[in-house]
Amino acid sequence: MDVLTKLANSTLLADGATGTYLQSRGLQAGGDPELMNLTHASIVKGMAQDYFEAGCDLVQTNSFGGNFFVQSRYNQGANIDEINFQAAQLAKSGSLNPNFVKKERYVFGSVGPTGELIEPVGTTSAKDVYVAFKQQILALEKGGVDGIIIETMISLDEAKIAISAAKEHTELPVAALTTFDKGPRGFFTMMGDTPEKCFTELFSADADIVGANCGNGIEIMSELAKRFRECGEGNVWINSNAGIPEIRQGQIIYPETPDYMSEGFSKLIDMGINIVGGCCGTTPAHIKHVANLINEKKGD
Repeated sequence: MDVLTKLANSTLLADGATGTYLQSRGLQAGGDPELMNLTHASIVKGMAQDYFEAGCDLVQTNSFGGNFFVQSRYNQGANIDEINFQAAQLAKSGSLNPNFVKKERYVFGSVGPTGELIEPVGTTSAKDVYVAFKQQILALEKGGVDGIIIETMISLDEAKIAISAAKEHTELPVAALTTFDKGPRGFFTMMGDTPEKCFTELFSADADIVGANCGNGIEIMSELAKRFRECGEGNVWINSNAGIPEIRQGQIIYPETPDYMSEGFSKLIDMGINIVGGCCGTTPAHIKHVANLINEKKGD
């Protein structure tokens, strides 16, 4: 069953953080996470296995920074196709453990921002950004992903370019998630866009799923989810951080435990958010907790 058909009758559970997982297994600060698809393939495959074993329905590939602009900063601009193809292959192979309970499992190709400012605000052309997204998305499709997630976007213009690159060159379902800060006047992206504007414009740009990820813990993400859900019909995806990172004894700690996040995730499910999952700081333990919560609600 394709993922959009599945969403018509189910809440799907996405995976947790990629960076947090890889850092706990050797990724150095300032290192290239996507290069690990080539240099530490067993760890990346193990990440997908661990999240699927925790009970999620959907994992994202280790390709968030897999576009030409980001990888060029690591001198890996010539390896875009291989990095993204392997990201997809590793995640797909991580879904195939024969010991898993039999059910549909999906892999979405993660596409993050380029880090560039697009003309006329910046100096990078929309055409060059489109070409970079097209290259990345085609490599992810070749690797076997079931969908594309354009995530952590602060610019609607950049998100729309990525949606166009995916829709014009593949038949894959596309999710587009933006990132918000909550200030005295409410929720806004860094470019000043509201949840309502993002909901309307991303669906108008032909996204199949819209939503938000990163930047906030579960309480604030629950508020943000409510804003999205009140915008109207349409598939909504929310990935929450495990809180705002703190430094304790020289270590970066995300303070929200699986138990602490439970009430917020319960709210997301009850308000009809179609896909829920974790972002920075969340672990397989967080995902297992949410999986149990979803199963309990199914039994009610």
